[in-house]
Amino acid sequence: MPDQKSCSQLFEDEPRRWGLRGDPFLWREMQTTLKDHAWPASADEFQRLLEQTYAQLTGTPITRRTSIFVERYSHGGMSSGLVSPEFWRETAIPLLLDRYRDAK
Repeated sequence: MPDQKSCSQLFEDEPRRWGLRGDPFLWREMQTTLKDHAWPASADEFQRLLEQTYAQLTGTPITRRTSIFVERYSHGGMSSGLVSPEFWRETAIPLLLDRYRDAK
């Protein structure tokens, strides 16, 4: 894998569906946060990085069962600012891990 690869490249194509209205904002913030991060050596390392970044940006571990309100993702409307941990565990992180494996 060339050194110029960035984790943020794996976020370029957004999912077609989201869990809650805050999820696209978290997706984009994670992409920005990981822009200069070194390419992980393994899928396990990448998963840990994603889970740590998720917890850092939401203030909550990904194991939480209920939705999370993140004020900076609230832009009006019902469920605005809400992030779905279930979406991240079951859809977003597996998608990103698949992309990581394909890029490797």
